[in-house]
Amino acid sequence: MRRGKLTVVGAGPGDVDLITLKGIKALQAADVVLYDALVSSELLEYAAQAEKIFVGKRKGCYAYQQEQINDLIVERAEQGLQVVRLKGGDPFVFGRGAEEMEHAAAYGVEVAVVPGISSSVSVPASQNIPVTKRGAAESFWVITGTTKEHKLSTDVALAAKSNATVIILMGMSKLGEIMELFKKEGKQNTPVAIIQNGTTDYEKIGVSTVASIEDKAREQQLSNPAIIIIGEVVNHRQQLLDVQKEYQNQGKELLEKV
Repeated sequence: MRRGKLTVVGAGPGDVDLITLKGIKALQAADVVLYDALVSSELLEYAAQAEKIFVGKRKGCYAYQQEQINDLIVERAEQGLQVVRLKGGDPFVFGRGAEEMEHAAAYGVEVAVVPGISSSVSVPASQNIPVTKRGAAESFWVITGTTKEHKLSTDVALAAKSNATVIILMGMSKLGEIMELFKKEGKQNTPVAIIQNGTTDYEKIGVSTVASIEDKAREQQLSNPAIIIIGEVVNHRQQLLDVQKEYQNQGKELLEKV
């Protein structure tokens, strides 16, 4: 009997073209694919012959609890099957990929990981927002907005004191609390962007400041899944648009003179 294996694969931020070639190869070799809610169904086509099991969460309802997912991985691997655990973004960035690998390894299952493009940096990039920029930000924080105790991470308060770009995942339910921490640091005018469904056809963005981003979020009906980016780098998006517009206007003026 062949030996089973768990491969935890990062699917990238949402755009199906942003999965890695190694991730595609893992799917093609899979006997079983356990996939999450934020994974595009198009990616499952690479695993045409595999058993596909949805184990994600939709509208607050879990298809499987984490313990059940862990048991499912071990059960299928012990049958000698190649198990792919397909997760959005990168599986080691708030993805529980490390926990699942540890559990499987404790039962003697061979484990591997295929890194994915993390939504924390790629989703801002999709809207021309760099997470670092010379003269604007020398570093960046990536923080979960909601801990396993369903509370706001204490790291947000620490990040608010820094000059770094702050990227918050799973933080929309705590948006007001987050902005209050930045206001306490005198950062009412710091730019903020919220990007919902990043890199997909349903992508939406709202840009404002710490003082008014809550109003912007309500106005544009922004909600999860979304990423919050706080910092001067948010201005780069508009600066780039202004440069492009100026270039186009100059081109029109030259054509009119011909």
